[in-house]
Amino acid sequence: MTHRETKVLRVDSLARVEGEGALHLRLDGDWVAEARLKIYEPPRFFEAFLRGRSHAEPPDITSRVCGICPVAYQMSACRAIEDACGITVDGQLATLRRLLYCGEWIESQTLHIYLLHAPDFLGHDSVIDLARTHPRHVERGLALKHTGNAIIERLGGRAIHPINVRLGGFHRVPSRAELRPLAEQLRRSRDAAEATVRWVAGFDFPDAGGDHDLLALAQPGSYAIDSGTPTVMPAPSTAGLPPNSDRALPTRTFPVHAFPEHVVEHQVPHSTALHARLDGRRHLTGTLARYAISGRWLPPDVLNTAREAGLGDPCQGTVCRNPFRSIIVRAVEVLYAVDEALRLIDRYEPPPRPYIDVPARPATGHGATEAPRGLLYHRYALAPDGTLTDASLVPPTAQNQGAIEHDLRHAVQRRLDTGDRRPTDAELTTLCERIIRSHDPCISCSTHFLDLTVERG
Repeated sequence: MTHRETKVLRVDSLARVEGEGALHLRLDGDWVAEARLKIYEPPRFFEAFLRGRSHAEPPDITSRVCGICPVAYQMSACRAIEDACGITVDGQLATLRRLLYCGEWIESQTLHIYLLHAPDFLGHDSVIDLARTHPRHVERGLALKHTGNAIIERLGGRAIHPINVRLGGFHRVPSRAELRPLAEQLRRSRDAAEATVRWVAGFDFPDAGGDHDLLALAQPGSYAIDSGTPTVMPAPSTAGLPPNSDRALPTRTFPVHAFPEHVVEHQVPHSTALHARLDGRRHLTGTLARYAISGRWLPPDVLNTAREAGLGDPCQGTVCRNPFRSIIVRAVEVLYAVDEALRLIDRYEPPPRPYIDVPARPATGHGATEAPRGLLYHRYALAPDGTLTDASLVPPTAQNQGAIEHDLRHAVQRRLDTGDRRPTDAELTTLCERIIRSHDPCISCSTHFLDLTVERG
């Protein structure tokens, strides 16, 4: 490869991601000069749709943002509106919300593990091909996903875009008898979840490690899902440590209402999705960030399973920052969600009312929950009559785009520097697709899979 060589590589579509996008990769000789994740889906204008609507409507409207993680949008919307109105939902209604969220974690993380990500490690182009060689594993994944869908359907009224959630709680709450079949299904699923962790832990993981600040909710004593305080763990370089250091990194927190002061969105010319930076720095939210920040509060048996799978102690080493190993953390989170759902069902007693009233008042409210792909933040401003005057939604993928581009540059550079021969266009395409799928972007959520262009010069 000479510095005069110019080459453009174009891939018309990327399979196994949610949404549509493109990657432009520019190489100057053997140096990766630029990697741009180009999201070209048209903006969906959800924030504009929300303005002028009643304060009771965001949970139903925002659930349509994503068919894979509608519960995350509903729960973040409820938290933000209830915050504006000075209402706290607790007790058994909060229990049901967390149970509903466990269902989404099970179905969404299982979908990513089995249908989107595992084929990369086993040399297949799709889960259809994977089913031919590993039918037992695919059947296990589909059964696990069905368990998550069953929880959402029971509590949410249907498995996709649930309709039973409302401000203050639910339109209807289940009896203990109605949850009993879910408990039986979850007990059958626990072995499958544990087997999933062992299965993915045996994959071959390339060396990689992103030097990003990490952002996730934290709730000391519990693995944060539906609530918590935004918590930042700095990149090793920021803390003055080498990337492979085994020292635990410090964390800092800020309140949810201060989120816009710390996470600032900006437009880039190559994407219809906004990018975001945390206190002016690149950051990553999602599975790896959650495990690094909250992994210490996993139940002992789940944490031991994570350690046996090669993740080691949270906050230490490079395993929390290798995007390829995110599939192990996702499997651990499925196992945790199964156990947590069983715990919640066991302690459930139907509340006296399915919801508490949420009267409107003029205020601005903030809400954040942990979608499977990372921290999802909502902010709403209300007029005295409850009309929404402003709305802001910051999805995880919009926050992660800078980290994805950084990891793409470094992965390709590493391949150019360490390979014994020049990589082919097909090899570069495969590498870039694997990196992007490791981060599990939800491109449709971020437009407020891959047309790959490599420019060599």
